Amino acid sequence: MNTPTQTEPNNDGRNRALIVLAVVFIIAGIAYGVWWAVHGRYHETTDDAYVAGNVIQVTPQVAGTVVSIYVEDTDFTKAGAPLVKLDQADTRVALEQAEADLARSVRDVRGLFSDDAALAGEISRREADLAKARDDLSRRQGLANTGAVSTEEIVHASSALKTAEAALTVAREQFNAMRALTAGTSIERHPTVAKAAARFKEAFLAQGRTIIVAPVSGYIAKRSVQAGQRVAPGAPLMAIVPLDAVWADVNFKEVQLQHMRIGQPVKVTADLYGSDVEYHGKIMGLGAGTGSAFALLPAQNATGNWIKVVQRLPVRVALDPKELAEHPLRIGLSLIGDVDTSNRDGKPVTDAPRTEPAVVTEVYGDSIKAAEIRAKEIIAANMAGVTVKDGHSANTGQ
Repeated sequence: MNTPTQTEPNNDGRNRALIVLAVVFIIAGIAYGVWWAVHGRYHETTDDAYVAGNVIQVTPQVAGTVVSIYVEDTDFTKAGAPLVKLDQADTRVALEQAEADLARSVRDVRGLFSDDAALAGEISRREADLAKARDDLSRRQGLANTGAVSTEEIVHASSALKTAEAALTVAREQFNAMRALTAGTSIERHPTVAKAAARFKEAFLAQGRTIIVAPVSGYIAKRSVQAGQRVAPGAPLMAIVPLDAVWADVNFKEVQLQHMRIGQPVKVTADLYGSDVEYHGKIMGLGAGTGSAFALLPAQNATGNWIKVVQRLPVRVALDPKELAEHPLRIGLSLIGDVDTSNRDGKPVTDAPRTEPAVVTEVYGDSIKAAEIRAKEIIAANMAGVTVKDGHSANTGQ
């Protein structure tokens, strides 16, 4: 009779453990399959994502020497606030000269219109002289047969008539020449005044541009300008980063891009705040090329030694401004992006042109308005005593 060995209970326990383990794996596999079918296959995730934004270079519009700097790195500045001041001595002299030239041009053109009126009067006088000369000659010719008038008097009267005709012709030519300089315009719109006004506006703008202002609101970064430095137009002085308009550049592998469409929702978390803080955005566009294609030194794949490397494409994700205001981000911070691709009705790339400017600054618009107002004031001050009739200006005697 065989007696049970001690190993049989151990085998039964091992078998039960294997069965439980198998059931667990089966349940886990089924759960994963359900998760994949319902959720996982519609989501693409990557941790190759970073905060991006506009880095707006601040450059001077005129040459000059830096005398004041009003900001430092990390400072916040508002649009239109002064950043750097340049020496204004040269621009002030140029502005004063342009103002004097404009005033002189107005007075010179006033003289042209005055000469125009004077020549018109001269024509009237010459016409009267001509009529008188004709009458004198006609009377003498009528008395010639009676012997009351000598032949010499008739010759003198005829000469006087010819002289009067010539004088009238000269007066009319002078008037026409003057009208060519003044016809169809006024003092304010005369080309000479308009040219001087344009030069004044140019000098006025140059004077104003010695104060370099912030084009947009944001944080100062990369300040390189120093006091006493001679700067040229276009030289980078510093940068402004508007952190209220940053976005996410999420770099997905090429095998993850098949179902991505414009407008799909994206959840983004930042390492700065952890997974508890989520940003909600949407896909705004897909890059036109991979990172390696736009690299400074692109990969040369047509070489003898070649290894296939999965490429990544940058996907731009717009973030919610309210969430950015609550939890500000900085350019270059690491992110994790999760795209919900369940709605695949959109287009993989947008073909609609942008209807609004991507970035706008309005701080320079008032400069030309102020220049125009000042130019009109100078013109008006030098037209004192001038009235305009029928498109022409006339002096009132002041």
